[in-house]
Amino acid sequence: MLSEINFVEIISSFVVLFAIIDVTGSIPIFLSLKSQQKSIKAWQASLASLVLFIVFFFSGDALLRLFGVDPASFAVAGALVIFILAMEMVLGIEIIKNEGGGNGASIVPIAFPLIAGPGALTALLSLRADNAVINIMIALILNVLFAFIILASIEKIEKIIGKATIFILRKFFGVILLALAVKMFVSNITVVIDSITH
Repeated sequence: MLSEINFVEIISSFVVLFAIIDVTGSIPIFLSLKSQQKSIKAWQASLASLVLFIVFFFSGDALLRLFGVDPASFAVAGALVIFILAMEMVLGIEIIKNEGGGNGASIVPIAFPLIAGPGALTALLSLRADNAVINIMIALILNVLFAFIILASIEKIEKIIGKATIFILRKFFGVILLALAVKMFVSNITVVIDSITH
């Protein structure tokens, strides 16, 4: 397996996943969750997303088929979670309640759908067509490591940016996230409807 290591494949896989996961673009969302007193554990969110990625990579197709769920329906469900999260940011309300258990926001919505979202999970499966498994796994681990560094440094980032800027960014990115959720929903709901009607 080590003989299959290819730095070009690692870099290309890393760039694809980095662009779709977009952890840096999610910084205002992480800050918004933190301002709502939601617990964010960097190691827990990173580990949960890595496990989700790996499980989905090796058994995603079979797992979705087992529950009778197609990738488009999975993406629609993820879009709805992102939509609710965006509404929280724009309206300044709490919809996804912190129900205790010590997880806070680390699992939902950070691990899923912000890091290991439907788009990233689907992209991970599609990378198998052109890249060796070990190269995809290295690229994935590097992306999750980057996400961990961002989450672990979120308080320092908050101090550098400042509260007023965070408030503006939260509203702005809330609207952007809302638009992305609607786009993801619309592009996938048509596939779901077509599969039902045909």
